Amino acid sequence: MTGETPVTPVEPLTEAAIRERFGRQQYVADDRVVTTVHLALQLGRPLLVEGPPGSGKTELGKVLADGFDTELIRLQCYEGLTAENALYEWNYTKQLLAVQSNEGTVADDAAGAADRPSDAERDDRPQSVFDEEYLLERPLLRALTAGEDRSPVLLIDEIDRADEAFEAFLLELLSDYQVSIPELGTVSAEHPPIVVLTSNRTRGLSDALKRRCLYLHVEPPSFETEYEIVSRKVPELDAAIAAEVCAVVERLREESFLKRPGVAETLDWARAVATLRTDDRDRPLSTDEIERTIGCLLKEVEDVSRIDTELLEQLRAAAADADARVETEP
Repeated sequence: MTGETPVTPVEPLTEAAIRERFGRQQYVADDRVVTTVHLALQLGRPLLVEGPPGSGKTELGKVLADGFDTELIRLQCYEGLTAENALYEWNYTKQLLAVQSNEGTVADDAAGAADRPSDAERDDRPQSVFDEEYLLERPLLRALTAGEDRSPVLLIDEIDRADEAFEAFLLELLSDYQVSIPELGTVSAEHPPIVVLTSNRTRGLSDALKRRCLYLHVEPPSFETEYEIVSRKVPELDAAIAAEVCAVVERLREESFLKRPGVAETLDWARAVATLRTDDRDRPLSTDEIERTIGCLLKEVEDVSRIDTELLEQLRAAAADADARVETEP
């Protein structure tokens, strides 16, 4: 399990090649995103992506895995997450059965790693129950041992939800692509994973963690960028209506809602509008249609209650002006 020579996470790629792979996955990325991803890959550094919910942070990790045709290993962080939950645990049932059948011994563990017998001596005694055979890999350990010929993508999602102790535990992995297991020693990655950490900025992260990462801050996209995203992800939606959808969302983000809609909500709404339009697909959005489907965009009752007649008219007006902002096909 222990590698000797860490290698570059992926083969050398130009920024143009990365943009092309993003394009194949229908992922719209500006120059800043492409350059930062390119540097993270070539320098073998983790990438910390911060921004509001729904801005496409998690999607970036998924797109990298699909674009490089490699395994995506996802660790969803939450309050109370421990190293054991994220790294490994022992298969206690299998260990117990091995001990009961005289197939294992805990002597190696008691003696300590430094005093373990040689391989030749081990051949003449029962196998330790603290061996790889009895180890259950969790996402972090899986990321270090996966991939015989290429690096996996390790997505550590919403790291800001975990506590500071877990954040400190990650530092060894993020700097050296290795972890220490008391019963086995140090486990290093033969093919270091491509690491993407995401944060919604619900709390500040430590300087030590940030120092180990390249940093990318993402915001909700501009009208033009979001229109391109919707056009690619929801091709069944009429182009003019896609522009109206993006204009309405843009106007909604100007309100001081508890939770402003992100790209994920825009795509949900675009798909909902396309699904409801069984005929007359190119008719303009109406205030009634916006009001009936507002639950695709707003997820807090306080925000929904603010959608009154005046705001609906403003949203409809924004939609009416959308045609002038993009070039749509007939």
